[in-house]
Amino acid sequence: MSKKKNKKQNVNTRSGFAAFLRQPAVQFGMIAIVALIVYLIAIGGNNRSASPAAALPREISADQAYQMYQSGAFVLDVREQVEWDEYHAPNATLIPLGELQNRLSELPKDKEIVVVCRSGNRSQEGRDILLAAGFNATSMAGGLKEWYAKGYPIEGAPQ
Repeated sequence: MSKKKNKKQNVNTRSGFAAFLRQPAVQFGMIAIVALIVYLIAIGGNNRSASPAAALPREISADQAYQMYQSGAFVLDVREQVEWDEYHAPNATLIPLGELQNRLSELPKDKEIVVVCRSGNRSQEGRDILLAAGFNATSMAGGLKEWYAKGYPIEGAPQ
């Protein structure tokens, strides 16, 4: 009789926790929890700034951009070479928008980046590329047209 009792206890043990873990709803729940943890770790790792308060606004005025320029922010011009040759902000760096994704390694990770273009449209797209890659970037509303109209320094002259 003791063999039968051991067999019953063994069956009860198997049908307890192990059976619980074999239920599809439990397995799905465990997978969902693991996926959630992985997701939270992934999004937490993409925050490259010291704190969320250090993040720049998505778009700034030409006046704010000029203040950042004077403070040493990295100015990235995403226009085409022919536009750059016509005029540009002094000490800006040219990387045309179409090349930006492949040239991210040329940009500083430790500086604020102000993205500029002619009128402000391409700079928004460039800013979004940089933000997705973990840079602390903003775009300048109104573009270099606005910059020039405000009397801020440029090299060359708009046509």
